[in-house]
Amino acid sequence: MTGIRVVLFDLDDTLFAHRESVESRIRAHRTTLGGAVAAADHAAEFARWNALEEEHYHRYLAGELDFHGQRRARARGFVAPYGIELDDAGAEAWFEDYLVEYERTWALHDDVAGCFAAIAPRTLGIITNGDLRFQTAKIVGTGLDAHIPLDRVVASGEEGVAKPDARIFELAADRFGVPPAEACYVGDRLHTDAIGAARAGLLGVWIDRHGVATDEQLAEAAAEGVPVIRTLAELPSLLS
Repeated sequence: MTGIRVVLFDLDDTLFAHRESVESRIRAHRTTLGGAVAAADHAAEFARWNALEEEHYHRYLAGELDFHGQRRARARGFVAPYGIELDDAGAEAWFEDYLVEYERTWALHDDVAGCFAAIAPRTLGIITNGDLRFQTAKIVGTGLDAHIPLDRVVASGEEGVAKPDARIFELAADRFGVPPAEACYVGDRLHTDAIGAARAGLLGVWIDRHGVATDEQLAEAAAEGVPVIRTLAELPSLLS
């Protein structure tokens, strides 16, 4: 794998500690809201919030909702079991209040800087499914732009095509001036990230930070030629 000249990364839960930030902030936001919302079981409410994020963010990627529409849908879905109804303005305000809490804890995973240093001098970039402006705020807010300039960020919201569509991986490789076979893509989702990249001709790498891969998923990854790692500290040796 010494022919890899460009290493591309997913952003959320690969470089940026999205899950950790969400868990901390949904707890704080629920406490701020008080009443039955604050008294509910945290693990159950965190799981429900994640399910709503998955559902409505994929509706956004499919073009069913715009970026702010998926935010409003998540807010409405979260408070609906408590008998709370939100109009558009109320849902937007609810989500903005949540974001204030969320943004306070933005951070990169601890293994990012060491990985970047170890895989130098390869060119680094990002492919992310999301709104370019919001994802850029995370990149700048965590200092990630010191390692990956903003002109090396490919966002589905800007390009009109989203992972796992091969076109976004091919577009990124072309933009970096390499054939897909000379690029690697690392992400935390097996199908959206790693297999999507592999089927586009890149080296797709699945980072399973929480060790939740099933035997079936590991077999599927192997069949697609996708290496599985638990931390970015494993990536340099994989590429050497």
